[in-house]
Amino acid sequence: MQLTTWLQLVLGRTFRRAGHRTALVAAGLPLHLAVIPLWLWLAGAMAGAPAVIPLPVLLTLVVTPLLTVGQRRRYRALVGKDLPRPAVPGPGRNWKSAVRRLTTRALWRQACYHAVAGPLLAVLDLAVLAVWAAALVAASIYVWIWALPPQWRVTDLGYTTQAVYITAGGLALLFLGPRLTGALVRLDTRAAEVLLGPSRAEKLARRVADLAESRAGVLDAADAERRRIERDLHDGAQQRLVSLAVNLGLARATLGDLPEDARKVIDEAHREAKEAIAELNNLVRGLHPAVLEDRGLDAALSGVAARLPIPVRVAVDLPQRPSPTVEAVAYFVVSEALTNVVKHAQATRADVTVERIGETLLVVVADDGAGGADLAAAVGGTGLAGLAKRVASVDGTFSCRSPAGGPTVITVELPCAP
Repeated sequence: MQLTTWLQLVLGRTFRRAGHRTALVAAGLPLHLAVIPLWLWLAGAMAGAPAVIPLPVLLTLVVTPLLTVGQRRRYRALVGKDLPRPAVPGPGRNWKSAVRRLTTRALWRQACYHAVAGPLLAVLDLAVLAVWAAALVAASIYVWIWALPPQWRVTDLGYTTQAVYITAGGLALLFLGPRLTGALVRLDTRAAEVLLGPSRAEKLARRVADLAESRAGVLDAADAERRRIERDLHDGAQQRLVSLAVNLGLARATLGDLPEDARKVIDEAHREAKEAIAELNNLVRGLHPAVLEDRGLDAALSGVAARLPIPVRVAVDLPQRPSPTVEAVAYFVVSEALTNVVKHAQATRADVTVERIGETLLVVVADDGAGGADLAAAVGGTGLAGLAKRVASVDGTFSCRSPAGGPTVITVELPCAP
């Protein structure tokens, strides 16, 4: 590696962003010193008039929002960093709103930054700026010497050796300055993020809210994709299969002189086409039936109940339709639960109740079968385990009570809050 390349690499690593960070330190000094007069006033008040002690504290709280705004602008303008904002009370200009703002924990944490951390950081700011000033003056000592009268250089020839030492010390400080500045900026940034930004509980609450919103978006996207697949199957593949079955039926009916082998092939193709249509209908019905989107849960669940071989009573009481995602989950739960009743429960009848209680959609599926269904024993994503996972995807609760000998009652609660 050439010497010039090595020097560029070393100097680049050492002094990268040193200017911005030093400017940040310099700009933070007056803001960090702003509360010191108030503390001096407080010291004077303690010595002379203890009764006015709360006044400086109150003034500190009043100027805290302004100082916080100044700190946020300092970070944004000099290093492009946006400090996160804590939650604030709602707007208001009456005294109750003012008192509410003064009693927030966020305001007191900000006041702690300006009144306690600020003066300590100001001392460090002054120290770092003094190092920079000393480094620049010492590293350029020859410039200052040549600015002196020529007679001084002639009479004090020993200055050259001293100037060499001073220059070396200045260069050492120049390389030390960026490291000290970087450490101070990291310390100040950490204190600002902790005391001027949201608390740990607020960050966690925001994270939970963001995740909930993100998951709701994913569920909505998945639901929209299921609807698209259902439309494509209904309007495309399903119609083609129906047309194929009709043509095969016409061929079998009109072509009476076909050889026996050809007739068998046509009969087999006709039967497979009808079975494919039936399987496709079941698949489409399980995805998202059009009647659910057009007419809601009552009509969709009544259609499911009408197709079952056992009597099913359906009672739906919904003054207002829930969101499409919740509606789809409720339909899926009832449809799969009734399918399990027919396949495994040996039941003679079933009841389905859907009602909205406050912000909760309550779904109950009961049957008079043999019971014995065990949610804890269910594994994978099918059966009761699949229903529980589907309900949990929208923060719902799922429970199954199925003692041996029956009856079996599945209860699902789905949140409907916007």
